[in-house]
Amino acid sequence: MTIHIEELSFECIIGILDFERITPQKVIIDAQIDYDYNDKNFINYADIIGLIEKDMQENKYELLETALQKMAQKIKLNYTHIQNLTLKITKPNIISNARVALSQSF
Repeated sequence: MTIHIEELSFECIIGILDFERITPQKVIIDAQIDYDYNDKNFINYADIIGLIEKDMQENKYELLETALQKMAQKIKLNYTHIQNLTLKITKPNIISNARVALSQSF
């Protein structure tokens, strides 16, 4: 079974530039979660969304790379039956003529 979370958006502190450490900016999170589904092993996607949003807002990551790795660790720790997890973080407003994003599969 695969869960797709697409274009989850919220504001948080993320980045290494001075203004990014002060002013929250919009991020967009996409996730693809593959897991072995059965009646006892279902994943509530609303819980995953809450975990992602809380993690990003509380930790105020400097690097997108660190955010991806730490978020993946937390998700996989809480949901051990995940077989594959792909996360993508987009900063849509950091550059005026581009959307910048990083992604990784775990």
